[in-house]
Amino acid sequence: MDSRNPPFKSRSGKTRVKCHTIIQQERVASRRRSGGHAVLVRSPAARPPALHLEFVHTFEFYRFRFHFHAIDAVQFPPGKSANAVRGAFGMLLRDTAAPATYQRLFEPGSASGGNTPSGLADWPRPFVLRATHLDGVTIAAGGGFFFDVHVFDLREPSVPHFRAAFAEFARKGIGVSRGRAGLDYIEQLDLTDGACPVADAPLLPSVIGLDPDPGNVERVGVRFLTPTELKNAGGLAERPEFPILFTRLRDRLSTLRALYGAGPLAIDFRAMGERANTIRLVRCNLAWEKVERKSGRTGQVHPLGGFLGEAAYEGDLAEFMPWLRAARWVGVGRQTVWGKGDVRVLGAMPQDSAAGK
Repeated sequence: MDSRNPPFKSRSGKTRVKCHTIIQQERVASRRRSGGHAVLVRSPAARPPALHLEFVHTFEFYRFRFHFHAIDAVQFPPGKSANAVRGAFGMLLRDTAAPATYQRLFEPGSASGGNTPSGLADWPRPFVLRATHLDGVTIAAGGGFFFDVHVFDLREPSVPHFRAAFAEFARKGIGVSRGRAGLDYIEQLDLTDGACPVADAPLLPSVIGLDPDPGNVERVGVRFLTPTELKNAGGLAERPEFPILFTRLRDRLSTLRALYGAGPLAIDFRAMGERANTIRLVRCNLAWEKVERKSGRTGQVHPLGGFLGEAAYEGDLAEFMPWLRAARWVGVGRQTVWGKGDVRVLGAMPQDSAAGK
């Protein structure tokens, strides 16, 4: 079997159709189908279309899935699988990539030579990891596993560097038991988990529209799927009040787009912030999770915890819905590169439903 062209099967056992190029877009006209997303398939020979025809404001990124097979039993630590991957990736990227590439991906502030935007001492890294499903899991020898990487840098190729570092990471041993593994193949995913195999050159990026939802939305629930910490007034917020949550998310998306994507978002930050101040937190069912990591390089102990659970908000929410959905892909709050701040929208209630609650 050609290892470069492996079979693809979904969890239901159905074989996936091979494809060439997938563009995933959140389209207003299609939000009632497939959870609000539509898939557009194009030939790789076609010239990439303009990505801003359907939306005024967008955010683009790549979503990759790295598939491995376990040579030995591979044991992932509880609550820290993404941290284990991130730490090893940083060390091995230094060994497998040129210094400029290492700085661009792992220490992007230093890559700027000190020429950072006003008020931004450290640039956010241009990727986040998604490996929560591996927390506390042991993969038997011969078994398969994967984790995802969301990459926000649209200007420089990154797949070859992730491939080289993760292949070496797997060869040297993963997790608590340092079990060896092999990197099998890489897929590029769209926002509905549709997958295409990729080599070194990515397909077109996924596109998220940030324009307001049509109609009125007066109530929404969200789930903080991974530990989340939100900075506020020089400290950490005890509760995810909506103005705090939205401000952190708005600033993160805008910064990532300005540094690595199509450029700054042309939005009225102050006006949106004022409207966010009118949204009320009406339900909050959270628990604090305390997790720590110890740096293998410095020996320092760093907290990885945050709040988990659900919250509900009420107000004029239509313009904020796309931003809340985007948190799933980019994360919000501190230490997002480790997978923290993964927020999921549970559902929106239209005006007539909210009025009858």
